[in-house]
Amino acid sequence: MITTHVVSAKDLVFDEVLALYGAVQWTAYTDDPASLRKALEGSSTLVAAHDDQRLVGLARVISDGSTICYLQDILVLPSHRRAGVGRALAERALAEYPHVRQKVLITDDGPQQRAFYEALGYTRSDEFPGGPIRAFVRFD
Repeated sequence: MITTHVVSAKDLVFDEVLALYGAVQWTAYTDDPASLRKALEGSSTLVAAHDDQRLVGLARVISDGSTICYLQDILVLPSHRRAGVGRALAERALAEYPHVRQKVLITDDGPQQRAFYEALGYTRSDEFPGGPIRAFVRFD
């Protein structure tokens, strides 16, 4: 049975987290484990999904707790995709921020990502019904 829980970075087995990021080929994280560890420790909220004792998913949020909530990472082992794990992670993570109006994420531009995030209530910035908004990103 798959369960999701809010956890702290110290509750996670780092080698399992690193393996999870590797399984989804997020090499920006796996190539720099020290930065990943620091990112986990600096997160506002971490939600882990376990299938029995095995880590199968993780969501990571950064927030000021008042005006903005950024869903930074949401990842699920390929073997556990399309089973509701991603939705459970996102919903549990965002449940910590019901009073925060602005919930943001940046993701790849694939049809699966779009369908997933739209199913969670997200809208592409260029399609926002409240009026035109624009997102700017800088990667160094």
